[in-house]
Amino acid sequence: MLKTPVALLLMTGSLVLGALALPAPAAAQISFSVTIAPPALPVYEQPPIPAEGYIWVPGYWYYGPYGYYWVPGTWVEPPGVGLLWTPGYWGWSGGFFVWNPGYWGPQVGFYGGVNYGFGYFGHGYEGGYWRGNRLYYNREVTNITNVHIENVYTRTVVNNTTVNRISYVGGPGGIKAQPTAEEERVAHEHHTQLTSAQLQHRTEAAGRPELAASVNHGKPAIAATSRSGAFDSHVVSASSAGGPVSVHARDLPKPAAAPAPAKPAAGQEAEYQRQQSALQAQHQQERTNLAQMQERDHAYLDQQHANAQAQAAMEHQHRQQTEFLQQRQATEMQNVRQAPQQHAAPPPSRGEPSRGEPPRGEPPRR
Repeated sequence: MLKTPVALLLMTGSLVLGALALPAPAAAQISFSVTIAPPALPVYEQPPIPAEGYIWVPGYWYYGPYGYYWVPGTWVEPPGVGLLWTPGYWGWSGGFFVWNPGYWGPQVGFYGGVNYGFGYFGHGYEGGYWRGNRLYYNREVTNITNVHIENVYTRTVVNNTTVNRISYVGGPGGIKAQPTAEEERVAHEHHTQLTSAQLQHRTEAAGRPELAASVNHGKPAIAATSRSGAFDSHVVSASSAGGPVSVHARDLPKPAAAPAPAKPAAGQEAEYQRQQSALQAQHQQERTNLAQMQERDHAYLDQQHANAQAQAAMEHQHRQQTEFLQQRQATEMQNVRQAPQQHAAPPPSRGEPSRGEPPRGEPPRR
């Protein structure tokens, strides 16, 4: 466990989850909120269905002791006849990314327009339906290769939307989606919570450092399992990450200049360019300093032969530092554009933390 001053500061700030736990219907429950956006969904294949009666529950990014971690997609037995799964999703609200839990119900509700694949293409479920007490499966989006199931059909799914790997709705860079009238109605109906098998599956995923986004960089080695909780056999690894995950300062591109004001006042253009150059140089130095400190953290843990948990906690801390730095620098560059008459702040003195950067303490310890 890390106990550095920067980790404590980040824990008390808004970079980590804050429990909300609002009493509300299952569809509207809010587990917690985070200020860092969840990673893009990884690319992976669906393992074969283990037996008739199972429903596919797609994988998703959740938040735990090492930051965002991947809960592998898996086949689950529904808690009752006639019930379908509505996946949980991350949504932007009031400056935070808020988790909206999934649930079981007779109809599929709103899940943020997130394209989880395998029948969950943003709205509804194209992978199957109930008829009486039997599930009928669509071969087009369901992997039925190793068991004999007679109640199958083939229906080509037409998806006219642009396929992307974005894992949240609303906010900067998020999916633009709103619930339909039918999904609004479903949201107010009675729902059944996650099964015990699903909860156990997610709990075990949280305890596996290799599933943390800061460790696997958005490409989990266990992207899907044949059954819930089966992490050691018949698993599927992700073929690629859905998008970049900037864990370290060295992963960031060089600081970019903000667009110049459309009509700078007379005499301000030269001053604006001076501020831009000074701020870009300061930002690059801050990134270099942070990258060097993070490299020292790696070297220290290597010397201590730290275990996987300590390594994952450190990588989570590094991602928080990197996100914090990137967000602050973007704000500072935008401020220069909006107020070109103001001078950019001078670079911090050597040996001191960057302006607005959490202070550093002793190296991470096991």
